[in-house]
Amino acid sequence: MSVTPNPRILVLGASGLIGRFVTDDLRRRGFHVVGAARKFSASQRVSPLDLQVPILSLDASAMAGLLVAHDIGVVVNCLGVLQDAPSSDTGAVHCEFVARLLAAIARSERAVRLIHISIPGSADDDRTAFSTTKREAERLIAASGVAHAILRSGFVIAPSAYGGSAMVRALAALPFELPDKDRATPFQPVAVEDIAVTIAWLAARPLDEDATRAVNWDLMQPQPVTIAGVIERFRIALGTSRLRRIALPRMLLDVGARLGDCVSYLGWMSPLRSTALAELRRGVNGDPQAWMAATGIVPKAIDDTIGAHGASIQDKWFARLYLIKALTIASLSLFWVASGVIALLISFPATTAILTSRGWPDAIATPFAAITSMMDISIGLLIAVRRTAAFGLVAGIVVSLGYLIGCAIFTPDLWLEPLGALVKTGPAIVLMLVALSTLDNR
Repeated sequence: MSVTPNPRILVLGASGLIGRFVTDDLRRRGFHVVGAARKFSASQRVSPLDLQVPILSLDASAMAGLLVAHDIGVVVNCLGVLQDAPSSDTGAVHCEFVARLLAAIARSERAVRLIHISIPGSADDDRTAFSTTKREAERLIAASGVAHAILRSGFVIAPSAYGGSAMVRALAALPFELPDKDRATPFQPVAVEDIAVTIAWLAARPLDEDATRAVNWDLMQPQPVTIAGVIERFRIALGTSRLRRIALPRMLLDVGARLGDCVSYLGWMSPLRSTALAELRRGVNGDPQAWMAATGIVPKAIDDTIGAHGASIQDKWFARLYLIKALTIASLSLFWVASGVIALLISFPATTAILTSRGWPDAIATPFAAITSMMDISIGLLIAVRRTAAFGLVAGIVVSLGYLIGCAIFTPDLWLEPLGALVKTGPAIVLMLVALSTLDNR
């Protein structure tokens, strides 16, 4: 096997929080980087070298062909899922895929270094499927004989936000406080820039160098910090450190995590799920000294990572709206379903009476009332499912406008009813526009 002095790099999971930053950063440093992901958002398609492929469905032969076709010398695996759900399987992503990837590297008959992003902590503390499968992947890599570096990153702080990092920003922006026991949890962060620098450093090392042939490093700032300290630093940046806060009961967090588990079956990846809560309470800590000594990298402290300057307006809006987005989707879904159910099962005679009193024949008024009621229920159900939410919101806006125009033509007196039901449709349309505007996750 030959050793490539300036190897081409394949980043798996190049649409994710770490993967996207690493891909762009390595390209800025002059590396030839192929970014691969199951799906890129429109804003992420910045290079013809970004490949949209069903990575997790590829067998070892197909992956080996990908490595050979692009002359890959370094593979960076940033793939990971937090929790088992209909669209994600921790065992399949963390173990089965890694086993196929190792087989692909062997089949390619090339000199390839595998850089694998993992989690810190001790195997003795692993309690979730997320952590146990991540640790099993480490064991598979260590036993493979492939040149590798396992990077156990701390709590990642990046310019963008997703999942846990978005939740921390939201907690910093809103007037809520974690329970005392959770606030004291160790939570050592790492700047995503330090992860990218480490990968670049490893990619430039000779593959046959003994010191970097098989390494396992904790990547995080050495200074101890708690989750309360991380949140407080975001509060300073967001200008919310002086807000009076309400302490959240631990039971409320448990209930929220269970609700997050439930909505995952509808396709929504809530940052607050039972695994996320368990991992948060376990904490994030480790010993970065081996990493620092080997690379000479001095990791950024949290004050430098978040920055000494205040947050931008888009940072503030995101932090404030992040949790409200979930509330908006839930309320709109319930609004449409409840509206349809009430009209169909409770006030159906009153609805048809309104139409017949204005000259509509019974043969038209009854099916019209039934169809519109079922249409409302359908819109609510469409909004509730992540894959169809955008279509449901657009349909809700169109139908609402149709109701307004239809009532203006056929029943204009309803605009003057005491409770002003039609008048309230306008703000509902605006709320659906807000929900539609915040649907993106990446």
